[in-house]
Amino acid sequence: MDRSSRTNTTWRRHAAAALAALLAAAPAQAAPPAADPLDLRRAFEAAWARQPESLSLPSRRDAARAQQGAARSWTPEPAALALSNKTDRLNRNRGARELEVGVAMPLWLPGERSRSGALADAEAAAVESHTLAAQLAVAARVREAWWDWQRARLDADIADGQLASARRIAADVARRTQAGDLARADQHQADGAVAGAESALAQARAALAAARQQLKAGTGLMPPAEPAAAAPLAEPEPEPGRTAEPEAHAALRELQDRATVAERTAQLAATQSRANPELTLAGTRERGTDGEASQPSITLGLRIPFGGGARHDSRVARARAEALELQTRLALERERLQAEQEAARVRVDAARSQLAATERRARLARESRGYFDQSFQLGETDLPTRLRIEAEAADAERQAARTRIELAAALSAWRQALGLLPR
Repeated sequence: MDRSSRTNTTWRRHAAAALAALLAAAPAQAAPPAADPLDLRRAFEAAWARQPESLSLPSRRDAARAQQGAARSWTPEPAALALSNKTDRLNRNRGARELEVGVAMPLWLPGERSRSGALADAEAAAVESHTLAAQLAVAARVREAWWDWQRARLDADIADGQLASARRIAADVARRTQAGDLARADQHQADGAVAGAESALAQARAALAAARQQLKAGTGLMPPAEPAAAAPLAEPEPEPGRTAEPEAHAALRELQDRATVAERTAQLAATQSRANPELTLAGTRERGTDGEASQPSITLGLRIPFGGGARHDSRVARARAEALELQTRLALERERLQAEQEAARVRVDAARSQLAATERRARLARESRGYFDQSFQLGETDLPTRLRIEAEAADAERQAARTRIELAAALSAWRQALGLLPR
């Protein structure tokens, strides 16, 4: 080996040693934090952040505060500056001049300012109640998509377990068929059960994919594809005091605030029977001919418009009709919500009773499956009976798990009927 080759080899060894030392001295890179698990509250918050009502809420609040500030001002409209200049230059041109500078200020009608402030306060409250009602509507859509996804996850999980059980039985049947203990027809029957389980699993996975996409469309978050290992935690049961306060429902509060806005609009319209008066203060400098001294003067004027007549009556009638319509709708909505809340409570009670029965059935079916599995292994039970017992046990497990989700969904629907957001 020549000198240049030995030099290159030595350089490579030193470089490799330096790189190894650098990597050893460098701190281990921290693993990226795991994403928060997707739950119902997080799904709702993500869905609400995408809504037009959420994005426009700051502007609506700014508008409500600006309207409240306008109702507290000294004049209903901004003052106006009036300028005029009169001269005889175009006809006789004797030097006559008249310059007038004034300010015109609109005046509140009697009671208009206080009622404008009341209307502004009512509209500010309506902005908040409208936001809560919009959040509740979003929560209803998210809850529906959420529990559809949970049902699809459960079905996929159960279908996967059924396929594993069918394959286990088919493997046992194949072993015993080769040993001459079972006929070829039994193996075909076991293989058919495996094919049926595979078909059910494919269908369940397709439904799960559709439910995931539906939830993603509403929230912007892609839920995990893996099937659930257990039923999800349910939302907490509503407090007893909350169930006795139907007026706290966001939909009722929104209608009540809208009715208040309509009533105060009608009161303000009744006050605004004419256009606002104007107070004018002007200063004038006038001279008759050239050479004369200008004579100053001050003008104080008051402009009082006539009544609005039919136009005013039309505005008042429309505002009162809107208030009456909203009050009637509020009464109907209150009755509907009370019936919906009672029906939701009854569904929760029924789901609890059904869950107790299905769990008892699942426990008995598991015990029976164990007995018949041992009997089948000993040759005391034929394959059709073993497959029937396996199907009954799987159906009992599925019903028990499905009932647990239905109870959680019923509790969620009860909270929705009470106007409670996801937790």
